[in-house]
Amino acid sequence: MASQSQGIQQLLQAEKRAAEKVSEARKRKSRRLKQAKEEAQAEIEQYRREREREFNQKQSTVLGSQGGLSSEVEQQTRQKIQAMNKSYRANREGVLRHLLALTCQINPQIHCNYRCTS
Repeated sequence: MASQSQGIQQLLQAEKRAAEKVSEARKRKSRRLKQAKEEAQAEIEQYRREREREFNQKQSTVLGSQGGLSSEVEQQTRQKIQAMNKSYRANREGVLRHLLALTCQINPQIHCNYRCTS
């Protein structure tokens, strides 16, 4: 009986050690999963920063070229306005004379559709 009791005690102790080992393994697994999650999060953050930096670089390149285009368009617009103003000043007198001549030159005529019924 004593040996049976001793064998049961050994079994209980072995079972207790096994339960502790399983518990410790679960804790290690939990810690490792947490660590892996943190590492993955750090990797994701690094990748996001890298992609954001590349995007900002491309955006500044594109916007820089657009800024140059807008200033070029603005300059061309100013040049065209100056050319129009110059043309206006050069031709203003001649156009006014021509319009006045046309309005003051009156040739009274009977309209071709007019029929005299007397």
